[in-house]
Amino acid sequence: MEIVLQILLLIVGFVLLIKGADLLIDGASSTASHFKVSKLLIGLTILAFGTSAPELAVSISSLISGNTDMLIGNVIGSNIINILLLVGIAAIIHPIRVKKNTTVKKELPLLILISAVFIVLLLDMSLADAETNLITRGDGLICLLFFCIFLYYIINMTRKNHKASATKDKTEVEPPKHKLGISILLIFIGLAGVAGGSELVVSSASNIATSIGISERIIALTVVALGTSLPELVTTISAARKGETELLIGNIVGSNIFNICIVLGLPVAIFGSVTPESFQIIDIAVFMLATIVLWLFARIDQRISRLEGTIMVLIFLAYYGYIIYGALA
Repeated sequence: MEIVLQILLLIVGFVLLIKGADLLIDGASSTASHFKVSKLLIGLTILAFGTSAPELAVSISSLISGNTDMLIGNVIGSNIINILLLVGIAAIIHPIRVKKNTTVKKELPLLILISAVFIVLLLDMSLADAETNLITRGDGLICLLFFCIFLYYIINMTRKNHKASATKDKTEVEPPKHKLGISILLIFIGLAGVAGGSELVVSSASNIATSIGISERIIALTVVALGTSLPELVTTISAARKGETELLIGNIVGSNIFNICIVLGLPVAIFGSVTPESFQIIDIAVFMLATIVLWLFARIDQRISRLEGTIMVLIFLAYYGYIIYGALA
């Protein structure tokens, strides 16, 4: 009877996620048109931070309860899923155009840098001959510092965007779909839907998984990471179907930066050091590989094609096939 209840909650969570994502995309796109703000900027901020809220909630809860593997796995798994699965599926649905002067030259390199810093902070045993891998409160503060750099970039981008919009021909500005008040309301309703739906999906899926005896690392990399990435998943698919590729890529880049700097950095800076115990080199390697692949594909011709999206999904399936096989072996 308990399993049936958890399955019903899982279905309700999916419904909330899907509907919430549609409202979130419509509201964010319409708000961007009202303020003549680029949809890339909206994706980097409102969508990225909003859809990453479940990851932050799970990380704080995990750290308080002492489940450090859940915290690290949430960040690593979510970032891998966001790029390889989400961007891959989105590119298969609709090829993604990427801005050369901003995304390719600035945002993606910044994501690569932050990802590399995270790996350096994580691998104390390999890089500093330490007895154990340890992410300290100081490491958390370093992550928060990089987030401040990211915010500084966004503020400068906003200023430049306002200057550009002041001189832009009005005929080039897409008319807003809804009135400003309704657009903002849709954003809040959408965020509530994806956050609430994600919480239902994660809690019910975790209960189902633990009842059949799956390890914490596997739960973190699969059930929790997939569950907390569902807002990004449904938002990405919705954006791809509507051709909102700037919102899409901005959401993914912003979410991954938020995951490393805030989802990991903030709880560690507040509550103190964590010791990753069961993570393997392959988890770290795929985490970094995913970011580099995204940058390379975007850099080639400023678009991510259906073929490149398929390659990303295949890498994702190979990695998850490996860890699931390892868990069952």
